[in-house]
Amino acid sequence: MHTLLITGPGGAGRTTVAAATALAAARRGRQVLLLSGDPGDPVAELLGDPLPPGLSVAAVDSGQEFRDELVALQERGSALLSMVGARPLGAEELTELPGSEQFALLRALRRAAAAPGTDLVVVDLPPLHQAVATLALPAQLRRYLARLLPAEKQAARALRPVLAQLAGVPMPAQWLYEAAARWDEELAAVQAVIEADTTEVRLVAEPGPAAADALRTARLGLALQQLPVRDVVANRTVPPGSADPWLAGLAAQQEKYAAQWAGDGPVVTLAHLGPDPQGQDDLDRLAAPGGLVPDPPAPRRAWPVEDRLAEDGVLVWVVPLPGAHKRDLDLVRRGDELLLTAGPYRRIVPLPPALRRCTVSGAALTDGELRVRFTPDPGLWPRTR
Repeated sequence: MHTLLITGPGGAGRTTVAAATALAAARRGRQVLLLSGDPGDPVAELLGDPLPPGLSVAAVDSGQEFRDELVALQERGSALLSMVGARPLGAEELTELPGSEQFALLRALRRAAAAPGTDLVVVDLPPLHQAVATLALPAQLRRYLARLLPAEKQAARALRPVLAQLAGVPMPAQWLYEAAARWDEELAAVQAVIEADTTEVRLVAEPGPAAADALRTARLGLALQQLPVRDVVANRTVPPGSADPWLAGLAAQQEKYAAQWAGDGPVVTLAHLGPDPQGQDDLDRLAAPGGLVPDPPAPRRAWPVEDRLAEDGVLVWVVPLPGAHKRDLDLVRRGDELLLTAGPYRRIVPLPPALRRCTVSGAALTDGELRVRFTPDPGLWPRTR
């Protein structure tokens, strides 16, 4: 199944583009699920009724997701809560906390990926920075769980049932580890969808200097997470050649930035329709030039390790970071992991096995690639005769 994640700077029309993409794909015979996390369900208003064959829409109710999850969590820990004298909260008392929208969207993405009979899932993500952080969340949380509650460190597992019988309640450590294992399983399922070869990102922006800066930063964050950008949709472009000086200047600026973006990858240009699109006829007009319906994506490329032992005595780990500047980057080796920072984003990645037996001997940024040099540690590297 193909998953297309759509995001962009706030107000750039990403929800409209997501709806137009899903509608155009359904018109071509695809079985499409359009997933939206925006409050108020603007996608349903855009598409209207009835939906064409092959298209279904799912809206994420983050408030209800939060209430259901917290009530279930209290039920699973009811014995422990009773032991400490706590009073469980009722569903009617609960108001969602900041951040619950991201978790609700990730759970909905996992469910959408498992939906039977669907070959394309189009996801209307939040604005750029929040979207990149949300997509990085499953891997980050799984790492935290593995460090803070490592399964192999559960002390006296064999004694817990006996202690539980003596105490009359489940042991807190057992309950905690069981909850961590369940969370890890759910996060792993979401992470598998995000990291699948069939998942890619579409960026939506109005061509201009502010959008150019936002896209460059977002590309850095996505590249750090190894999420491929399929294309950029240059939205709401005005036609050139207007007699109005203001419109002519705007068209020239948009054409300039769209051409710059084309140097980084495919660009799909959508014309400004005048009034805000509303209804399937407007969305069909928007998608009429073509280019919105995605073909199956190419397999992702892992960050390669170049063997330069014979020439320079080093191994080179190549990390593509398009548009990066030296001031954006930082890296720290910590054990068998590398802490990479690119702009406002950070990722901790495990080193490939060969590089774990090496020391970091330098790094350089060249043509959008961070090249990290590793020198074999004589005490760990296999000796050759």
